[in-house]
Amino acid sequence: MNKSPLKIDLHVHTCYSEDATITPKEVIFFAKKSGLDGVAVTDHDTLKGALKLAKNRQLLIIPGTEVETRRGHVLALGIKTSIQSKLNMAETLQRIHDAGGIAVLAHPAVVFKTGLGQMISPSVNLDAVEVINSASFPFFLSTHLSCKLAKRLSLPQTAGSDAHHASEIGTAYTWVKADSNADDVIEAIRKGTITPCGKPITWARRIGRGAFYVMNVKKRLYSSKFSS
Repeated sequence: MNKSPLKIDLHVHTCYSEDATITPKEVIFFAKKSGLDGVAVTDHDTLKGALKLAKNRQLLIIPGTEVETRRGHVLALGIKTSIQSKLNMAETLQRIHDAGGIAVLAHPAVVFKTGLGQMISPSVNLDAVEVINSASFPFFLSTHLSCKLAKRLSLPQTAGSDAHHASEIGTAYTWVKADSNADDVIEAIRKGTITPCGKPITWARRIGRGAFYVMNVKKRLYSSKFSS
């Protein structure tokens, strides 16, 4: 008998990312509200949120980080040790694999985000490409180009909301044919027994994100001015 696929948002940030507001409790509440079986917690260059949420018993948590390389961002999924940021791509991927994780190219064709797009060659040791990212803009063009890239590289295709605010969780997700544990999910992604699904966040949400970003920048500038 075939197992039912799991519905997992493979790109979620928490308040442990500077540019996100989602608390661990909100991750669980909104994930369940969206009908998700699990989420990958992928804060920027930190595992704190993922390890904190991994202790819960209500939702499957895939621990990970969004790692900044010198030429783009990579989702490191299934890791429990931090990956140093701002290394070159080859070294970043090697460290992710040494840590027992998989490397997913994040938003490779997005305007106003750091993406690697057509610079990636088939020889690069990636495990998958994120082809649907709800926060990407322009959404349909970036999705088309990302799918095209994944096919050129012959790599599995994932989807995630890239949620930074709670209501965005589950806007995009990946159907994963696996048992309900992190190791099985990671192996399924590696094998490609997955299907990406999703839609863009609303324009209202985009405007809210922009306002939050501007306020954050102003706050940091104000703080640095008086701390120097």
